[in-house]
Amino acid sequence: MHLSENEGIEGNTFVVTGGLGFVGSALCLELVRRGARQVRAFDLRHHSPWSDQLTSHGVRCIQGDLVSKKDVENALRGAGCVFHLASYGMSGKEMLQFSRVDAVNINGTCHVLEACIESGITRLVYVSTYNVVYGGKEIVNGNEALPYFPIDYHIDPYGRSKSIAEQLVLKYNGRPLKKNSGKHLYTCAVRPAAIYGPGEERHFPRIVSMAKLGLVPFKIGDANVKTDWVYVDNVVLSLLLASMGLLDGIPGKEGRPVAAGQPYFISDGSPINSFDFIRPLLRSLDYDLPKSWLAVSHALFLAKIFWAVYSMLYPFLNRWWLPQPFILPAEVYKVGVTHYFSFLKAQQELGYVPMVSPREGMAATITYWQDRKRKSLDGPTIYPWILNVTGMFLHFATAWFPPVGPLSVLRSIGLFLFRSMFGIRLAFFLAVAAHIGEAMYAWRVAKRVDPVNARGWFWQTFALGFPSLRLLLKRAKKAA
Repeated sequence: MHLSENEGIEGNTFVVTGGLGFVGSALCLELVRRGARQVRAFDLRHHSPWSDQLTSHGVRCIQGDLVSKKDVENALRGAGCVFHLASYGMSGKEMLQFSRVDAVNINGTCHVLEACIESGITRLVYVSTYNVVYGGKEIVNGNEALPYFPIDYHIDPYGRSKSIAEQLVLKYNGRPLKKNSGKHLYTCAVRPAAIYGPGEERHFPRIVSMAKLGLVPFKIGDANVKTDWVYVDNVVLSLLLASMGLLDGIPGKEGRPVAAGQPYFISDGSPINSFDFIRPLLRSLDYDLPKSWLAVSHALFLAKIFWAVYSMLYPFLNRWWLPQPFILPAEVYKVGVTHYFSFLKAQQELGYVPMVSPREGMAATITYWQDRKRKSLDGPTIYPWILNVTGMFLHFATAWFPPVGPLSVLRSIGLFLFRSMFGIRLAFFLAVAAHIGEAMYAWRVAKRVDPVNARGWFWQTFALGFPSLRLLLKRAKKAA
């Protein structure tokens, strides 16, 4: 397919569902850059890290819910092309909210399809997932000829709902429009690999935060496992090419757009072990990646325990204080079993070729995360927190609480070490004084090298002492 880079974009109106998200915002900005008449970002959120930038570039941000048919109709009215990116339940606690997953991914997609027919919209590009054909069995260099994974055998509601939604989207291809006599709705599905890049919200933030706390104790599977990744700019390129592939009116192809009714796998084209892929990022942030491997069967057992525990906590899944589960079964299969796909069909039919290489994409991502780390309060792993906070509490309890139960043993140890109750209490006061002194010194250093987080450095060092101060001094040395 040989078209100009702005074919079907200049002068047209576009709606991007999930437009305030990581990929959606990048797509909106690229549509504006290529001359779209109007771009609408339809999203459940009122605000996101990209909303100010979108507004400043003329993108119209519309708040609404895919589950509401009225919201969808209002957002899509008058558009010529829709990019349906919005979804729910890809990872973490969201995966366990079955009803919301189905409501957004299936019912919401039905609302988008119906609104396209009612409003006379001729093009719909649906962002799908590898999971429509992958369910935990090894796939090497797969292609679009693979059958859908059986609906009843999906291990999580996200994959099942996305599969149902994609099949609905493709079945709607070619349906006549109600308000545009003689014209039809053309649809296609883009199946991207795991998406990464500066500002990505799902994969890397969770990985980095767990690595920062020292909570990545093992790698899953073995070193020969390979999966696909795709840089955000390559995803945006594929979506634009897919929209061009739905144009009805290209000389010689009237009435049969090349992409109509077709699915396409999209990736960077460089399958790699997921842990090898993230190693440069974690190393650049001075975080450790474990050397030991855990078999998929053992990881699945652990993941099923988390699934069961979090299922019992269902009423509290949206509460801020409930952390993300360590890992869930679908996530084990994502990183522990080989599955990668060819983008040859997208190359031949759409002209897709990755514009950003994995090396360039990771370099940009590392730069973003290094800058983010410099602007944030750094901290040690969770183990110094446990040791320091627990140790200080037990020392206080030994010094002042009655010697009941385990405290009698602690008091005996304290008396053996410090010879008297006065010695135990004096040692506690000296420890507190040392923490206060370190905290005050941390405040002075932070005011010079990290003034925005000076208060955080003070309290963190007061709680942890030297493990926190050491990180601040390391940052000061780099800034010198």
